[in-house]
Amino acid sequence: MPSKDLLLHVCCAPCSAGIIETLIDEGRGLTVYFYNPNIHPFEEYERRKAEIKRFALTKGLPFVDADHDPDKWLKRVKGLENEKERGKRCQACFDMRLERAALHAHEHGFKALGTTNGISRWKDPRQVRQAGINAVAPYPGLLFLDREWRKDKGIEHMLVASKRENFYRQKYCGCVFSIPREQEKEKTL
Repeated sequence: MPSKDLLLHVCCAPCSAGIIETLIDEGRGLTVYFYNPNIHPFEEYERRKAEIKRFALTKGLPFVDADHDPDKWLKRVKGLENEKERGKRCQACFDMRLERAALHAHEHGFKALGTTNGISRWKDPRQVRQAGINAVAPYPGLLFLDREWRKDKGIEHMLVASKRENFYRQKYCGCVFSIPREQEKEKTL
């Protein structure tokens, strides 16, 4: 039976494991929610999903697998393809994913919504925070768990958990526009 305390939107296992362990240690009941239509290519999406799902299940946590739906994501970021990382495209991406997570939280009776997105070195935690606050606003009683996960040894915990679990460590945020150009060149050779 899923916990109705906290719905935790997760991006990938390396970024999420330390946060999940911290929340468990704090006694939070949580359900892990994977909604990341931005992740490209599909094989990368499946790999990231499989790792975080495996980790959640080893911790005895419910896991919600939302739709991939990359076409919907591409429509949301249309016109922002050439934006730099941490720019308007990233904000639109956070908004979309956390809006969907907040709707799920509301529809399923969760008290709070959190996300692991802000710990990533490729993310601007202020953008993630704003997306979370905006996402819960339409739902009275639904709170956003506003935590700066990079502080209080969060990065250290993330790295220790990632190494201990031998997680695959990706080299880009996830979307097609964030793939390092060198990686794209290698694929075409």
